Amino acid sequence: MSQSPNSNTVTQGMRIEAAGELMSKESQPDRGRYFYRYRIRITNEGERSAKLISRKWLILDANNLSEEVEGDGVVGKQPNLKPGEMFEYESICPLRTEWGTMEGSYSFLTDEATTFEATVGRFFLVPTAIAAGDAD
Repeated sequence: MSQSPNSNTVTQGMRIEAAGELMSKESQPDRGRYFYRYRIRITNEGERSAKLISRKWLILDANNLSEEVEGDGVVGKQPNLKPGEMFEYESICPLRTEWGTMEGSYSFLTDEATTFEATVGRFFLVPTAIAAGDAD
């Protein structure tokens, strides 16, 4: 059985599933430009509401060059997830090499005004990956 290129982690009740998929029509291999669409599904499996306030990514390409990306929310939103609720989004990651990895974390703020970091486990940006949802 082969290892999945996707990620599925749970931190303090927040399940985060991540998967990447090559955007072959937008990529230009002869120019060292590869574009990946990645999909994230966040499900609150815990017992308290939490608002996603920021994100932090570590992107690594096949040449071991890394880039850190930080910012407020995701795709311009800061979703507040009640127990049992889910939020999904897609975004794009450019790479200079044919494959790479992404991993990181989301900062959440609870209704009790406490914060916690939820891990986004490493997932692979590889041409053969099938993004989450496509294989369902």
